[in-house]
Amino acid sequence: MTGTGAEKTTAGAFCALADWGTSNFRLWVVDRAGNVLGKRQSDEGLLTCADGRFAAVLESHLAALGASADLPVAITGMAGARTGWREAPYVETPAPLDALYREAVAPTGVTRPVFILPGVCQRTTGPFDVMRGEETQLAGAVESGLADGIFCLPGTHSKWVELKGGRIAAFRTVMTGELFDLLSRHSILKHSIGDDLAFTADDRGFSEGVTEALADGFALSAHLFSIRAAGLLGGDAPRPAARLSGMLIGAEIAATRTFLPQGMAVHLVGSARLTALYGRALEIAGTQSRLLDGEELVRKGLFAAACSLFQSSEVSR
Repeated sequence: MTGTGAEKTTAGAFCALADWGTSNFRLWVVDRAGNVLGKRQSDEGLLTCADGRFAAVLESHLAALGASADLPVAITGMAGARTGWREAPYVETPAPLDALYREAVAPTGVTRPVFILPGVCQRTTGPFDVMRGEETQLAGAVESGLADGIFCLPGTHSKWVELKGGRIAAFRTVMTGELFDLLSRHSILKHSIGDDLAFTADDRGFSEGVTEALADGFALSAHLFSIRAAGLLGGDAPRPAARLSGMLIGAEIAATRTFLPQGMAVHLVGSARLTALYGRALEIAGTQSRLLDGEELVRKGLFAAACSLFQSSEVSR
């Protein structure tokens, strides 16, 4: 798909910032104060660039914004994956978010300065785990004054993160979104759910699923088939998709209680629909939540790294 976005003049630009996901690509050209001069976005994520198109895609979007040939670029996300443009090795927890730029790497195939930020991995502060891209949003949270707290970044693979003193102290990945997709499309539950996926956080089935999952003695594998049975037996059964989502998100919250110190709010970073669902589930669990703008955070995190990168030589060549 052709990139779209605000194609403004980039006169006075300081650098470009790119968030390169698995499926999507976003680019901002900013001035020295971090103000956005131009923006582009497309579906040219890792999946469409793994054949070596990274440099061409980046240059095409920069050209569309009128960027100079020497404008430097800071990139976060899957461009730094093993199957990406150039692998940017993980920084281990506890990971200082204001120093990730020190482990940035420069890819080949471009003449302008381009650096890809590393991801973060966990070996000793909890179960083996990795993230790539979310750490830059968290760096943006630190730049916004949130150096300590609990963060939930819902998605296909949700991340629960504990920040202490501007460092990722520990984190946990939960495959809730992928499980919902697999169960709703490829298990026996697909016969009950069908195409009825347009539920909201206010749906009765969602609340019932969350409440069920938070109860003592709940076991996900022993409760899932009841969604199918309820549809077969009729009556006033809740919407299957909503109940499945509630069960899965409720089970996620129950499994991550160690990230929920009593009285501490959870910062939610994600799409409007997902954060609404997670906010409602946390409310049922007795926990407050606060919404943060994920695009603003990733831009702030990238800009902070860019300010250090383009005034520093402490990066891998």
